[in-house]
Amino acid sequence: MKVHLGTDHAGFEFKETLKAHLGDSGFEVVDHGAHEYDALDDYPAFCIAAAQAVVDDQAAGVEALGVVIGGSGNGEQIAANKVKGARTALAWNTDIAKLAREHNNAQIVSVGARQHTEAESIAIVDAFLAEPFSGEERHERRIRIMDAYEAEGPSAL
Repeated sequence: MKVHLGTDHAGFEFKETLKAHLGDSGFEVVDHGAHEYDALDDYPAFCIAAAQAVVDDQAAGVEALGVVIGGSGNGEQIAANKVKGARTALAWNTDIAKLAREHNNAQIVSVGARQHTEAESIAIVDAFLAEPFSGEERHERRIRIMDAYEAEGPSAL
């Protein structure tokens, strides 16, 4: 599976650790930046690039998920969710990460590197990547409602 990463300066150090961990675990890792530590960087471009790559890969039939990382993960989640077709969940523990995949078929997880230990952050990402979408009709239906709203606006409701 391909895993796309995007981060800001606050998540840069963890991203480097996560890249090694994911590579050692057999994932194909694509780093969309930041590529160097810069305390004044602007994370939206990195997170949007990672999210767009996930959406594009999945549309092409490539098995792919994404991880965006920041100090809190909030802004990174918002940026990634600006990509049409992206579903990004902010996860603060392994249960939330699993539910994001199982119930919402989230393709991208956002992690706040300053909110967790390195081991906790890795566990959140691992839980997200390992959990399949349930495919239950009620979850599919809810995702279709959100997709319709994204495409058509309020008239879809």
